[in-house]
Amino acid sequence: MRKLAINTFLTVDGVMQAPGGPEEDPTGGFTHGGWSVKYWDDVMGQTMDEFMMRKPSDLLLGRKTYEIFAAYWPHMGDDPTAVVLNKAKKYVASRTLKSVDWKNSQLVKGDVAEEVEKLKREDGPEIQVHGSANLIQTLLKHDLIDEFSMFIFPVVLGTGKKLFDGGAIPASLQLIDSKTSTTGVIIARFRRGGEIGYGSFAKPEPTVDEIQRRERLA
Repeated sequence: MRKLAINTFLTVDGVMQAPGGPEEDPTGGFTHGGWSVKYWDDVMGQTMDEFMMRKPSDLLLGRKTYEIFAAYWPHMGDDPTAVVLNKAKKYVASRTLKSVDWKNSQLVKGDVAEEVEKLKREDGPEIQVHGSANLIQTLLKHDLIDEFSMFIFPVVLGTGKKLFDGGAIPASLQLIDSKTSTTGVIIARFRRGGEIGYGSFAKPEPTVDEIQRRERLA
């Protein structure tokens, strides 16, 4: 089974819409585009490079992210990240695009969740999702995400598309790695941790000594 890993920039209140500029995604009257730009530093750049180039991978992208990437990376020459992304196989989830021209790209046709499940069952490298807020909601609802890489910026916006915007299946996560940039961005990587272990502070579980004491008195 292939692993599907997502990489997201988000605010403290969970907004992930248009981090790179006002033109990225103004839908819903969003006026805060570009909120991540002034926080970029070498720590973040190195972490992004590690994520994109840690191993061979395919890309799964929503329409908006695909269009942003396709307008930029093919023109970046011998930049190491550009070389990796241009060479990678790219799957594009869109109901409106009729064709995709970026090298090694193909449209995901039919039901997105079903098609992604098929991709995960195929032999091949890790599947990475960058940005793609709308697509991620579908992946969350169908429990298709195996790993989350989150860049959490010290910003609160109050409005905008959020990473967990409704429909996520309850589950625990296991922290794999975390670090903080020089600008205060928390970079955390989680993988699926199975079911949530519920409990109650109001009625704590009895200790071993308490259980043994009860047994002696019984």
